[in-house]
Amino acid sequence: MAEAYDEGVVSEVIRPAAIVPERSARAILVELALHDVQNGGVWQSEPSLWSRYDRPWSGYGSPGAAELLGTIQVAYGTPTKYEITIYRVTVTRFGTEAGWTVSTICDEALAFGDLDLASCPRATLNAPPKPFRF
Repeated sequence: MAEAYDEGVVSEVIRPAAIVPERSARAILVELALHDVQNGGVWQSEPSLWSRYDRPWSGYGSPGAAELLGTIQVAYGTPTKYEITIYRVTVTRFGTEAGWTVSTICDEALAFGDLDLASCPRATLNAPPKPFRF
């Protein structure tokens, strides 16, 4: 029944979104590739999602006993061409039980670029548009 209600799953929209500057973005992407789950690491990075596992995968394309701890949803090339925007983080029930939080998942990935979530630059929020009237 816990699975039906996603008990223990923590999902947080990062507001305002965290913006990873170009220099840090490059370093993070290189390190995520070097720490890939299929190469003995614990990260799987895709163009819109970085996933943190508790251990390396057992083989190419085979997670084996590796459990997903959490994910970071990102957008590359925004707000500028070489920056990365972090806009949502999810910690799985397994990750929550293991003591992981939104901050710790983010901080581990951002540390590759000498950043943490608390000190990461943030997107500017514009005022909402005026309501449309006929």
